[in-house]
Amino acid sequence: MIDKLGQMKDLYALKKQADALKKEMEKIQVEVYEGDYRIIMLGDQTVVAVYKDDVEMPGLKKLYNKALKESQKKVAKQMRGKMGDMGLPGF
Repeated sequence: MIDKLGQMKDLYALKKQADALKKEMEKIQVEVYEGDYRIIMLGDQTVVAVYKDDVEMPGLKKLYNKALKESQKKVAKQMRGKMGDMGLPGF
């Protein structure tokens, strides 16, 4: 029982570190140009805006962010099984 509590504390500490890292990544912003296109993205890979010829294209932004979330869900689901196989609790 004591060992389980220690593992839970370790997992909580790791989650806090991951959350802090995520907040730090969200503060990073990049702007990339290619031809007539411009994309503004945060360090967590969320697209802030997409422009073509200086005209904002909110549909492309929404589509990219939706695809990103779906891929993250799929990867998380697949990784959960692998993490459990490695003996990590809570996965």
